Amino acid sequence: MWQKIKVFFDDSRQEFKRVNWPTFQETKRYTIFVIVLSLGLALFLGLLDFLFLQILQQTVFKI
Repeated sequence: MWQKIKVFFDDSRQEFKRVNWPTFQETKRYTIFVIVLSLGLALFLGLLDFLFLQILQQTVFKI
Protein backbone atom coordinates (compact mmCIF):
# COMPACT_ATOMS: atom_id res chain seq x y z
CA MET A 1 0.00 0.00 0.00
CA TRP A 2 2.79 2.46 0.88
CA GLN A 3 4.47 1.71 -2.42
CA LYS A 4 1.29 2.69 -4.34
CA ILE A 5 1.06 5.96 -2.41
CA LYS A 6 4.72 6.73 -3.18
CA VAL A 7 4.19 5.97 -6.88
CA PHE A 8 1.10 8.21 -6.91
CA PHE A 9 3.00 11.18 -5.47
CA ASP A 10 5.98 10.61 -7.76
CA ASP A 11 3.70 10.53 -10.80
CA SER A 12 1.86 13.64 -9.58
CA ARG A 13 5.12 15.53 -9.16
CA GLN A 14 6.16 14.62 -12.71
CA GLU A 15 2.79 15.76 -14.09
CA PHE A 16 3.10 19.13 -12.35
CA LYS A 17 6.44 19.66 -14.06
CA ARG A 18 4.74 19.20 -17.46
CA VAL A 19 1.94 21.68 -16.78
CA ASN A 20 2.10 24.83 -18.90
CA TRP A 21 1.44 27.45 -16.23
CA PRO A 22 0.13 30.84 -17.43
CA THR A 23 2.31 33.90 -17.03
CA PHE A 24 1.39 36.72 -14.66
CA GLN A 25 0.24 38.88 -17.59
CA GLU A 26 -2.00 36.10 -18.95
CA THR A 27 -3.50 35.52 -15.51
CA LYS A 28 -4.16 39.23 -15.08
CA ARG A 29 -5.75 39.49 -18.54
CA TYR A 30 -8.00 36.45 -17.97
CA THR A 31 -9.03 37.75 -14.54
CA ILE A 32 -10.01 41.14 -15.95
CA PHE A 33 -11.93 39.40 -18.75
CA VAL A 34 -13.89 37.28 -16.26
CA ILE A 35 -14.71 40.30 -14.07
CA VAL A 36 -15.88 42.40 -17.04
CA LEU A 37 -17.93 39.52 -18.45
CA SER A 38 -19.54 38.88 -15.05
CA LEU A 39 -20.44 42.55 -14.60
CA GLY A 40 -21.85 42.72 -18.12
CA LEU A 41 -23.97 39.63 -17.56
CA ALA A 42 -25.19 40.96 -14.20
CA LEU A 43 -26.14 44.25 -15.82
CA PHE A 44 -27.98 42.47 -18.64
CA LEU A 45 -29.90 40.20 -16.26
CA GLY A 46 -30.70 43.13 -13.97
CA LEU A 47 -32.07 45.08 -16.93
CA LEU A 48 -34.23 42.13 -17.99
CA ASP A 49 -35.51 41.75 -14.44
CA PHE A 50 -36.40 45.44 -14.30
CA LEU A 51 -38.17 45.33 -17.66
CA PHE A 52 -40.18 42.22 -16.78
CA LEU A 53 -41.16 43.75 -13.44
CA GLN A 54 -42.37 46.91 -15.17
CA ILE A 55 -44.39 44.88 -17.67
CA LEU A 56 -45.96 42.79 -14.91
CA GLN A 57 -46.80 45.84 -12.81
CA GLN A 58 -48.53 47.50 -15.74
CA THR A 59 -50.54 44.46 -16.81
CA VAL A 60 -51.12 41.94 -14.03
CA PHE A 61 -50.94 44.03 -10.87
CA LYS A 62 -52.93 46.96 -12.20
CA ILE A 63 -55.78 47.38 -9.74
